[in-house]
Amino acid sequence: MRIALTGSTGKLGTVVARELRANGIDVIGLDMVGTRGPDFVQVDLTDYGQVIDALGGVNDRHDGVDAVVHLGAIPAPGIRSDVATFHNNMTATFNVFHAAIRLGIDRIVYASSETVLGLPFDAPPPYIPVDEEYAPRPESVYSLVKTLEERLAVELVRWHPQLSITALRFSNVMVPEDYAEFPSFDADPMVRKWNLWGYIDARDGAHAVQRALEVAPAGFDQFIIASPDTVMSRPNSELIAEVFPNVPVTREVGDHETLLSIDKARRLLGYDPQHSWRDQVG
Repeated sequence: MRIALTGSTGKLGTVVARELRANGIDVIGLDMVGTRGPDFVQVDLTDYGQVIDALGGVNDRHDGVDAVVHLGAIPAPGIRSDVATFHNNMTATFNVFHAAIRLGIDRIVYASSETVLGLPFDAPPPYIPVDEEYAPRPESVYSLVKTLEERLAVELVRWHPQLSITALRFSNVMVPEDYAEFPSFDADPMVRKWNLWGYIDARDGAHAVQRALEVAPAGFDQFIIASPDTVMSRPNSELIAEVFPNVPVTREVGDHETLLSIDKARRLLGYDPQHSWRDQVG
């Protein structure tokens, strides 16, 4: 399989590129910045002409791709102005989806976001653990775009029944170098309450991408992608009682089990995260 990977030089994209290549997938990186080489093309995703040209083939680089993994975006609220975030991210995603369809590429996996669940949970979640069963609750322009992207995908697969689009609602992306800070979170549960103390190891994020590429059927679906545990050493029972005392807990959860439910991803994608910050920090 040969894929185009947008955002290939970002925090998650770098790891996704490395892991997919290690598993035998031919990855053509597309991004605004990067090192010149046989597997990288510099592309402005807000320019549709560049996007469709880069996906269709580039001299001395590739002659087309089988699938697209779209991670390229302004990656969080507050990095740029709201208007800039909306214009960049919405335009880039439409361009990538539309160009893929025009070229007959019928498999797309892309980065949605945990933020559509209602982060930063200033209004408490409807229940814990959160899952994909309640409607998006965007609380920022960044999250609004992610919500609109999911709706865009719904309509595109209705127009094109052979098309497969998978939205991976990634939690806060971490790499091993980040884990030394985690023990400090225990002192104040409010520091990380904004996403129910969740995270995603980028290596497991890459695993989720590969599973979606391999098994997602035609149509659209969305999946929360998080690590199997929380960022906290304190047990969930204490955290929930202190921070979200009035939120229903719909099932028994382990002391450190993620409160961003990954049950659907496990069941339908075969998602099987293997990495924890606890393995890195003694």
